[in-house]
Amino acid sequence: MYNQGAQAYLRTQQTTASPRELEASLLTKAAAKLQSARDDAGMARLPLDEAIGYNRRLWTILSTSATRPENPLPRDVKDNIAQLAVFIFTHSMNILADPRPEKMASLIAINAHIAAGLRGSMGE
Repeated sequence: MYNQGAQAYLRTQQTTASPRELEASLLTKAAAKLQSARDDAGMARLPLDEAIGYNRRLWTILSTSATRPENPLPRDVKDNIAQLAVFIFTHSMNILADPRPEKMASLIAINAHIAAGLRGSMGE
């Protein structure tokens, strides 16, 4: 399943918007899925699992791409992305083990803020 997602991401990236805009769009979509799962009155398991799974797959692709040796990002940025991805994966598992709406806020905020930064709209 991860391979299919990565292939779809690459195909879409090659045929549409800039890589930054595509990443921003995917992060915004992940944030919306997480928000929707959080807003569900009982935090139903299937929407929660789907939202967390989508976010984890996205962050797997983003972090793997960003931390490749050939990626031109500065070393400190690569390290920060890797550390953020580890937090996201760990926090996601904590949410799945003990689902509570308030736990979702950090994942939603991270995705929204990074998407805004990729679009150049931080603080606007």
